[in-house]
Amino acid sequence: MRNESEIIKILQSILYPKLEKNIVELKIIDSLHVEKDLLKITLDTNNKEAFTFIETQIKKKLNTFFSKISIEQKQKNTSKSLSYGSTKNPNNRAPYAKKIIAVSSGKGGVGKSTLSVNLAVGLAQEGFKVGLLDADVYGPNVPRLLGIENEKLSWNEENKIIPHENFGIKIMSVGFTTPTFDTPLVWRSSVAISALVQFLEDVAWGELDFLVIDMPPGTGDVQLSMAEELPLSGAIIVTTPQSLSIDDVSRAIMMFKETHVKILGVVENMSFFEAPDTHKVYEIFGQSRLESLCRTYTLKPLGKIPLAIEIRELSDAGRIPVAFSKHKNIYKEICKKVVEEA
Repeated sequence: MRNESEIIKILQSILYPKLEKNIVELKIIDSLHVEKDLLKITLDTNNKEAFTFIETQIKKKLNTFFSKISIEQKQKNTSKSLSYGSTKNPNNRAPYAKKIIAVSSGKGGVGKSTLSVNLAVGLAQEGFKVGLLDADVYGPNVPRLLGIENEKLSWNEENKIIPHENFGIKIMSVGFTTPTFDTPLVWRSSVAISALVQFLEDVAWGELDFLVIDMPPGTGDVQLSMAEELPLSGAIIVTTPQSLSIDDVSRAIMMFKETHVKILGVVENMSFFEAPDTHKVYEIFGQSRLESLCRTYTLKPLGKIPLAIEIRELSDAGRIPVAFSKHKNIYKEICKKVVEEA
């Protein structure tokens, strides 16, 4: 085989890892040269795992036609940082966003994603241009909370991923990349971080006043990498009154302090339950710990959100509580404080 068009046709059968687009469509092939029995290809990708996968697939499909196949990565312009920054001097993978806010917790199941979604929509209601990045790659709940769980990825003419939009905000989530809602993402942390960097750089976000990032639980690689790759305006900590939650959240607080990220304040979710018939208040997860936690770490309390059936029902139905709930003013007040602190 010596015809370049025939080679390109074969390369169109190779899909980029985790995406439903081939490497020709995505313009991964930077250059292609044939010299007798030698084929030289340069790939334009920064992802090492993706490069290795594509290299293997190319050789598998073309090694019967050439005695030697040379595949290299394109050398990027050093004016754009390709190495990780540091938490003291982070890169800026999102120069299009004026302010970047991370919503985090040390523990799963405390309502972090629900707060992220309501914060983003609440800010949009105030007239801000807002993007929401679902960085919880192993448990992406943002699509369902916004009623767009069945959406998939699409690209514009510049081969940028088009973010989905609902409630006046732009949304990107790894949940849009999976064939079904229950498909697990069995990724090593390096692959997850590469995907998030791509979502920061290769999505057509447009100009944003706020980029809200729904972080995964814990204090691991994703949290550290976001602090290294973004000039975070601040972090919001989400907890419940339960002692187990306070223990884990305390670690998250110290992580942000040690990585030089400003903490805008703390939100206590599921703070209390008010019986709809008697209006008696029950502290299901224990007495509120918000004020004592904030005193311990010299932080500002942003608000207490009740454990309410209505909030759960609206969230499950993709109807944002900040827009539809009788408790909407609680979220609006949190948004107001965040704008003041960020």
